[in-house]
Amino acid sequence: MPVDYLIWSFTILLLIIGLLGSVVPMLPGTTFIMLGVVLQKLMLSATMSWYVVGWIALIWVVSVLADIAGVIIGARLFGGSKWGMTGASGGAIVGMFFSLPALLLGTFLGAVAAEKFGAKKSDHESLRSGVGATAGFLLSTFARFGCALAMIALFLIAVLSWANLPMPVS
Repeated sequence: MPVDYLIWSFTILLLIIGLLGSVVPMLPGTTFIMLGVVLQKLMLSATMSWYVVGWIALIWVVSVLADIAGVIIGARLFGGSKWGMTGASGGAIVGMFFSLPALLLGTFLGAVAAEKFGAKKSDHESLRSGVGATAGFLLSTFARFGCALAMIALFLIAVLSWANLPMPVS
């Protein structure tokens, strides 16, 4: 029984870190949630079915694809290059240590600087790339957060449904 509490505690910790990580760059939030779900299923197999784990895994795949697509769409639609994506990532990493506005500003300024000085683009093209990188970052963040919420909701529905099942009489 004490081991069950340890497993539940670790699972809940992974879910919380995953939810926070879904909005923090460079932290694989939905992957932490997926790890927590798989850990729960492997260690306390009766708490949910593999069917539920499969649906959560499908949402995880959607979150990964949305993350990649957000960056590519944001950069490409606004004329950004690999320089802009690299600069945006670097700016986001620096900005995340300060605040949400600094994170967004860092993404924008990183893309603009990289396009201006690395790709040798004009001011207008560099600014446009910065807007695209920031828009793509926001789009992918909202998508990741939505997927994280859906994964946790499905997990909670599954385990709370299991908790309400009548216990066998022995």
